[in-house]
Amino acid sequence: MSDASASAPASAHKTITAAVLVIGDEILSGRTKDQNIGYIAEYLTRIGIELREVRVVPDVEREIVEAVNALRTRYDYLFTTGGIGPTHDDITAECVAKAVGVAIDVDERAVNLLLTRMKREDLNEMRLRMCRIPAGASLIENPVSAAPGFRIANVIVMAGVPRIMHAMLDNVAPTLETGVKIISETLEIGFPEGLYAAGLKEIAERCPDLSIGSYPSFGAQGYRNQVVLRGKDPALLAAGKAEVEALIAHLAAQQGAR
Repeated sequence: MSDASASAPASAHKTITAAVLVIGDEILSGRTKDQNIGYIAEYLTRIGIELREVRVVPDVEREIVEAVNALRTRYDYLFTTGGIGPTHDDITAECVAKAVGVAIDVDERAVNLLLTRMKREDLNEMRLRMCRIPAGASLIENPVSAAPGFRIANVIVMAGVPRIMHAMLDNVAPTLETGVKIISETLEIGFPEGLYAAGLKEIAERCPDLSIGSYPSFGAQGYRNQVVLRGKDPALLAAGKAEVEALIAHLAAQQGAR
């Protein structure tokens, strides 16, 4: 459970935006395959927060600080993953403190959380690195391995290990302000994109409040493309879906007549 226990109110008409900053040389080298971006994107969409941007940066102080400052000022929330462990290259906490302009030191609240899993004499210098928290930050508890994440202003700092990140996200989510939830419709299209692309473009131009995307695939049974419509207004979404269905029916009739 996060230090901030009260749930933030949802807004029926407001759009709440977010970015994700993935930190780690191992992601950029390909050694570790990111499993967090898609999970966070689906999670935020489900609760009414729009993920607008994702960046991946190495374990380099200057690049982390620059990215944190760029993204935290552009969006309502910035979620970071990675770089809060005990090793020398885990520098996310220090970089976030520098970006926000506050001091950082070992936080007794974090120490007490680690003491639920180990003896004080086992808290060596490197383990204490996981207890370094920027001044003024609230903790995000970690029920998996005890070492906490933290939140300062609109920056939410979480572990890179997926299981731990999931738990931290669950703990911080009730404190977040949420907005209008995005709803979607998916239509299966049995034609190559070239046949329906022009018609789909016209529908998209007539429906500027909808996001309309085409996602092609080709299998043993031929084209099984999908058109996905996303929006916030159920009536507009239904109208857009009807237009796409009419387009596909028209194309099917044309193909059948040949």
